[in-house]
Amino acid sequence: MKLGLQLGYWGKGPVANHGELAQAAEAAGFDSIFTAEAWGSDAYTPLAWWGSQTSRVRLGTSVLQLSARTPTACAMAALTLDHLSGGRHIVGLGVSGPQVVEGWYGQPFPKPLARTREYIDIMRKVWAREEPVTNDGPHYPLPLTGEGTSGLGKPLKPIVHPLRSDIPIFLGAEGPKNIALTAEIADGWLPIFYTPRLADMYNSWLDEGFARPGARRSRADFEICATAQIVITDDRDAAMSAIKPFAALYMGGMGSEDTNFHAEVYRRMGYGDVVDEVTALFRSGRKDEAAAIIPDAVVDDAAIVGDTDYVRSKVREWEAAGVTTMLVSAGSVEQIEQVAEVVGNA
Repeated sequence: MKLGLQLGYWGKGPVANHGELAQAAEAAGFDSIFTAEAWGSDAYTPLAWWGSQTSRVRLGTSVLQLSARTPTACAMAALTLDHLSGGRHIVGLGVSGPQVVEGWYGQPFPKPLARTREYIDIMRKVWAREEPVTNDGPHYPLPLTGEGTSGLGKPLKPIVHPLRSDIPIFLGAEGPKNIALTAEIADGWLPIFYTPRLADMYNSWLDEGFARPGARRSRADFEICATAQIVITDDRDAAMSAIKPFAALYMGGMGSEDTNFHAEVYRRMGYGDVVDEVTALFRSGRKDEAAAIIPDAVVDDAAIVGDTDYVRSKVREWEAAGVTTMLVSAGSVEQIEQVAEVVGNA
């Protein structure tokens, strides 16, 4: 089992010790570090900043929001970081949700799967650098023509020769159709709130994608890099209580009340009644109560909290389910070293 460090996105401001954590993760044998974005800090700038203090770990985004950048702009950023890091970049992409896409980026949200397919196809054309990039698709036409344009646009190839002509792309997918698409066109999957209990369901969706004509990967060379909060502690109750506000935010506070893709993940786990109650409380401003009503079982499904022996046994379960990397968060160097030791001995 490989380990990745999730540095996430910022709250009110930058986190002072993230550079130290990135270096500690590399020293402890972690395979990768990842950054994220919402509607504040972007993913690429911190990844380049903190990644420059490392020399071995892979540098990933979990995830870039498709609507934040045109496909060619994202391909440019990726090939740039891939050069600067010596070929260590992983492009993690996700569609986000309509509230962010239309409210923050001012872009249309419908047809997210078709947009994802077209977006990735353009990025790979940029990196291949075989010919000027064109695209006939409806979402990202290149060159852009028609009403409101100058008519002077022309196909271009990147000036820079990419270090790698095929940079790995992982997708942050949550629904069955998106997960099948991920297995078909991507190199890895970045699930959030993954639970080994539903591995058979996830694997059936992945297998649908692997079986499609032209699929890039098979299960043998496809990565599943799952977010997994690992807390090694003898005070399980306190650790559970600390995680529940995060779960309440994603379950009840993301998206809109009737369009929250994270909440749908919990519904598939069988917690529909909990989702409804948490959402009602969270959206009425009673956030502490929303967190308090979340059962321990909800946390147990998507996180590993307990003593050393318990954590080791659960890591083996995740690995048996097909997870290749556990993407964990940490607040200190000591936590990173402790997780590395325990998971390494699992």
